[in-house]
Amino acid sequence: MAPKVAEKKPSLAGKAPAGKAPAEKKEAGKKTTTATGEKKKRTKARKETYSSYIYKVLKQTHPDTGISTRAMSIMNSFVNDIFERVATEASKLATYTKKSTITSREIQTAVRLILPGELAKHATGDGTRAVAKYSTFDN
Repeated sequence: MAPKVAEKKPSLAGKAPAGKAPAEKKEAGKKTTTATGEKKKRTKARKETYSSYIYKVLKQTHPDTGISTRAMSIMNSFVNDIFERVATEASKLATYTKKSTITSREIQTAVRLILPGELAKHATGDGTRAVAKYSTFDN
């Protein structure tokens, strides 16, 4: 009788048995362990807010006044809303003039269109001063 030819079996190196997930892959949301058996700490998802800037401005104007978490949340929503309105209006202005860049001029015009009366004048003045300060710092 002729010797049997060894059948070539597929290599199982690096593969998990059928019906089981590979050891490297864990289900999402579960803590994983390191080679030493320690549990890894999950990094918290970062949330970007204006709270630190709002707090700094508050302390410049009223050093002895604090702000609650709820009030800070409201202020953060307010800043996000105004930012979005100004950015949208500036984008429209740039589109009308067939420009692909939003410059300080578009921002200034958008602020004048969105903010009412005296508030627009103060915002324009402060913005102009900030741009001038930035320009001198840049040189």
